[in-house]
Amino acid sequence: MKRGSTLFLKIAVILMGAPIVALCIFFPIVAMKVASHFPELAYLQYPALIGVYATAAAFFVALYQALRLLGYIDKNIAFSDRSVLALKKIKCCAITISILYVAALPILYLFAEVDDAPGLIVIGLVIIFASTVIAVFAAVLQKLLQDAIDIKSENDLTV
Repeated sequence: MKRGSTLFLKIAVILMGAPIVALCIFFPIVAMKVASHFPELAYLQYPALIGVYATAAAFFVALYQALRLLGYIDKNIAFSDRSVLALKKIKCCAITISILYVAALPILYLFAEVDDAPGLIVIGLVIIFASTVIAVFAAVLQKLLQDAIDIKSENDLTV
């Protein structure tokens, strides 16, 4: 397969990481301003920072694995155990993000309660739902790819 065939997808993956980098840079500033405007929520500043950075770390690991998977496709080794391992890591990262946001829902509830913004909880639920869908999709692709590799190895042995 030609190298440029997955170039668009690689660019899209890199562009998906750009807003998260910006979030990681500017979120501490926002957290300090929120803590100064709402002193009753100041104790939640550090758990929120830990949650955002843990989520970002899992997200970047998943993006790196997606880039590796696209590299395998470029090199015509998409049907390999490396691809299955990359999909497994993407699935684990998506599950980690879901768990982190489920754990963060009480913090989001407290922010929504003070600021009277119920949309924060909806945003948290959307992130949980999206990462769960990604985890299920990666698991299905992982299973299909593993089955295809098994069939390919059986056919290679019979010839």
